[in-house]
Amino acid sequence: MKSLVDHLSQYAAYHRDRRNIASHFIGIPLIVVAVAVLLSRPQWPLAGLWLSPAVLLALASAGFYLRLEIRLGVLMSLLLGLSVWLGHAMAQQSTGVWLGSGVGLFVIGWAIQFVGHYYEGRKPAFVDDVTGLIVGPLFVVAELAFLLGLRHDLQRAIEERAGPVK
Repeated sequence: MKSLVDHLSQYAAYHRDRRNIASHFIGIPLIVVAVAVLLSRPQWPLAGLWLSPAVLLALASAGFYLRLEIRLGVLMSLLLGLSVWLGHAMAQQSTGVWLGSGVGLFVIGWAIQFVGHYYEGRKPAFVDDVTGLIVGPLFVVAELAFLLGLRHDLQRAIEERAGPVK
């Protein structure tokens, strides 16, 4: 299995322009919430909880993140939980509100992503490796940590492989 540095370095190689990274701070969260919204129907009661495709995807994703690293995995799990909570809340609305918000957030999120990649001059990472779809949200959280002055060790390891941000 690839390590945290392997995944983030491979993804970072497609994201060295500051404008592209900035677009990901907006686009990726919108896409994650949109997927949570759209996959929050149907819901099935299970032991007093509501199970949905969004919950199953979040659990699988959390497992992936936790295997890479506990600290970032716990944070990602909390963020995924928040997204699923929001998705389930939106799924309780009328079909028009649920579907309109989910599709709208998804389209806007991807549009922002493609604008960022226009600045980058490079295609999105998932085009060459589908794991970029699950690494993207982790990349955003790691980049936020770097901006906050955290995880210098991880930042150095990624930049050694992918190069510095321009």
